[in-house]
Amino acid sequence: MISLRAVEEADVDIFYEHQADAGASAMAAFAARDRAAHFDHWSRNVLSNRGGVVRTVLVDGVVAGNVVSWVDADIGRLLGYWIGREFWGRGVATEALRLYLAEASDRPIHAFVALHNVGSQRVLDKNGFTRVSAEPEIGADGVAELLFVRN
Repeated sequence: MISLRAVEEADVDIFYEHQADAGASAMAAFAARDRAAHFDHWSRNVLSNRGGVVRTVLVDGVVAGNVVSWVDADIGRLLGYWIGREFWGRGVATEALRLYLAEASDRPIHAFVALHNVGSQRVLDKNGFTRVSAEPEIGADGVAELLFVRN
């Protein structure tokens, strides 16, 4: 069973391990942070963000990842999620995002996805997101990304 709950302090350790997985980081086109930088980011930017909505994803009671959203001054509400690689291919991200969207009702909500991350694009498609532009944008980090939106 897939469910969401508030993030607990111990979850951030597991999130660290998920983002430290080289294969997962490559798929997300997101450079892994070292342990200190990861915990600092979660403490300063994620958990203390008053405009953020942050949830832990559970599969049969086991921490499988997280879903977060925050307000960006230029775009509006942005969404991000990270599912541990051991849970890929089981519909976890799709169901977790569905549950999250039912709870976090601010719209529109946007998500950037690396051009090569077809799995994540499918998760967004299945949850009613549409691609904003035909051509990918090149982010400040040089990664080709697609922008999706759900109204």
